[in-house]
Amino acid sequence: MSTYSGLKLATVVKELENFASISWAEKWDNVGLLIEPHREKLVKKILLTNDLTEPVMSEALAKNVQLIISYHPPIFKPLTRITQAHWKERVVTTCLANDIALYSPHTAWDKACGGVNDWLSQAVDIGSIRPLEPELNAPPGTGSGRYIETKMELCQLLESLQKHIENSVHIALAVNHHPKTLVQSVGICAGSGGSLLKGIQADLIITGEMSHHELLDFTHNNTTVLLCNHSNSERGFLKVFSPKLKESLKGACEILVSEADKDPLVTVAKDLNKEESVFVDCYKQ
Repeated sequence: MSTYSGLKLATVVKELENFASISWAEKWDNVGLLIEPHREKLVKKILLTNDLTEPVMSEALAKNVQLIISYHPPIFKPLTRITQAHWKERVVTTCLANDIALYSPHTAWDKACGGVNDWLSQAVDIGSIRPLEPELNAPPGTGSGRYIETKMELCQLLESLQKHIENSVHIALAVNHHPKTLVQSVGICAGSGGSLLKGIQADLIITGEMSHHELLDFTHNNTTVLLCNHSNSERGFLKVFSPKLKESLKGACEILVSEADKDPLVTVAKDLNKEESVFVDCYKQ
């Protein structure tokens, strides 16, 4: 028997949007309550995940959750049919068949004060911090990306970032930068930050991924780029948000962070002693 009293879905959604209004999300994004069950039941158990993949869906069923909060929206482009032919369609049918609600915050969480970008920024010794693009009609500190003034050597910042995301980090070094280079300004955007960060004057950029040509532009401007892999720049926020959500719901719901949610990429490294490739574990939670 569950010791959690549970809440109505509408009450949980209201608390989620008190943290980050869906009006802050980018216009191209698809956020908010994406699946509402036909048969309403109290939400006693909530699963947080970065991506709602089929392994995560199986985990949700095994743990008998009533609500999945998937940071990335599984329903992004319009679905023209819901069959068993594609994994995203199967996720939707499974939610509907089992009366599981689905909520996705995505860029609303990115912009929120205390949200994903602020979490990623904690890898840096912060002198000052501000959004790259402040959100209008929102509390101070709300907006897209972050710009940080700091004083850290590049090697210190890289080590701090690796510890912060608990994963391996890919690094691209700009011209003339070396491990002891003093970094005094940092531009940050979780996920895919190439377009938002374009033209930003900073010593260093932290994001999840960007294109080859975006990297060339930054390095030609003598800017160091640290890439973490897309979801690795976001996933760690779930552990921080979990206790906050439990508190805002006054302990009425059990909050779980998915164990099946993983970045789809692993890093392959060369073992010079054995002359063979080895996989570096990028799945540590």
